[in-house]
Amino acid sequence: MSWLWAIIVGFVLGLIAKAILPGKQQIPLWLTTVFGILGSVLGNAVATWIGVNDTKGIDWTRHLLQLIGAVAVVGVGDMIWASMKGNRQRA
Repeated sequence: MSWLWAIIVGFVLGLIAKAILPGKQQIPLWLTTVFGILGSVLGNAVATWIGVNDTKGIDWTRHLLQLIGAVAVVGVGDMIWASMKGNRQRA
């Protein structure tokens, strides 16, 4: 069941990250989900490192770090995806 939750959370975080990032991202939906999962794992690692991974009540700091991780991973992943596909847009 934990894999199902990881996929759901990764999907939601990936979509939120795509909405936060400016411009249109070229990554497909499945890759958005994978990047969201990776961002969530990154956010959890940072939360553990600074000691806020498990608090009483809702872990707002951990969730914020997961979202920041997802935004970073989706942003970098989109640039890599675009350069691999040759669809890089020039600013």
